[in-house]
Amino acid sequence: MAKATKSKQVTFYKANRVGLLAEASDALAAAGVNITGLCAYQMNKRAYFMMMTDNNAKAKHALKKIKTTAKEDPVIVVEMPDKVGELKKVTAKLAEAGIDIHYTYGTAGSKLSTLCVFKTNNDTKAVKVINK
Repeated sequence: MAKATKSKQVTFYKANRVGLLAEASDALAAAGVNITGLCAYQMNKRAYFMMMTDNNAKAKHALKKIKTTAKEDPVIVVEMPDKVGELKKVTAKLAEAGIDIHYTYGTAGSKLSTLCVFKTNNDTKAVKVINK
């Protein structure tokens, strides 16, 4: 069964260039911050980053080294069994409740569970619906 919790991710964007992810991950590693989830992409010559870390305050401070201002955004983290159809179950519950998913990213993690980060139009309601 899936379990949802509220959380916060670190987000920032910068003009895209070769090596930007390497610089960001180096700044975080030097500060002792572990990245536990990551979505990064380039669009219209900008690089966008959404990341889960083990210490968002340290991460935001460390990212100043690459001359960016990071912020925290609320999200929900859903842990579900690593089995066929589990994402379908979660997203069907959200759809039935009229909850719009703005974006999601995740990883299979261990062979036992999958972690997905969701941003919805109503994170509080989404957590309740998923945890029913």
